[in-house]
Amino acid sequence: MNTTRQGAAVNARGIGVEGPRGWAFQGIDITAEPGALIAVQGSSGSGRTCLLLALTGRMRITAGEATVAGLPLPKRMGTVRSRTAIAHVPGVVELEPALTVGEHLKEQALLGHRFQGLSASLPWGKRQKEATRARIDAALAAVRLDPGTLVKGLGTAVRDLERIEALRLSVALGIMHGPQLLAVDDVDLKLSAEERAEAWQLLRDLAQAGTTIVAAGSEAPADALVVRTTPAPATAAKADAAPAEAAPEAEADAAPADAPADDSGTADGTHPHTDETDKEEAAHAFAETGRA
Repeated sequence: MNTTRQGAAVNARGIGVEGPRGWAFQGIDITAEPGALIAVQGSSGSGRTCLLLALTGRMRITAGEATVAGLPLPKRMGTVRSRTAIAHVPGVVELEPALTVGEHLKEQALLGHRFQGLSASLPWGKRQKEATRARIDAALAAVRLDPGTLVKGLGTAVRDLERIEALRLSVALGIMHGPQLLAVDDVDLKLSAEERAEAWQLLRDLAQAGTTIVAAGSEAPADALVVRTTPAPATAAKADAAPAEAAPEAEADAAPADAPADDSGTADGTHPHTDETDKEEAAHAFAETGRA
């Protein structure tokens, strides 16, 4: 297996996210090398999801200092967003039950073509079609999701997937465009003991292949770097925690998330985001903090 470290180093000292009525999380320290498997653990309401969003540049930290792939947060949030991806995060990135596996995969592949300036109009040329097919096949192989094992192959609706299959699909979509860091929420939610082992092994393999993984779950494997969130006060309402677009002036000296320059993260195949996507994610993150 390729163990070349292509992921993002993560360094955080005393980071936290606070709104006018309380903390989502606080006092988190992380030191992780590229390609690390970081397991976030904590009780419900302790800010696990908010921490994932903060480390991927989708929620503004209000205390402490952090860098992801050498980029400071919150100053370079837009660039961090362009180099990271999130998967399986309720209320932020979710699968559409009515869509099929193939539709989800094709849509994600098309987003990459659009962001890289390739024509998305039909009819597509043979080269674009082959590139899309190769990208989809590589993502499916990485998460070990074989369409042949599904009820209707790529035509299987998400609602008909087993939970572990849906998780694999979510992760496949997350890694489609080669992020340096992937954040995955609720890794082992409602999975059997065997499926939990499968889920963590999947993330372990991706980390060993070079992608830094930050995953929230109830049971962390022994070889993971464990980060624990502490319970927030019952009165802490996080809906007021500042999301990604709250203070655009912090990005004044940074390349925007969708800029074509090398610093945007797209030239080396990292995860793309358009302005519209960023705004949508920020809005979802804002709502998610209210539920956390």
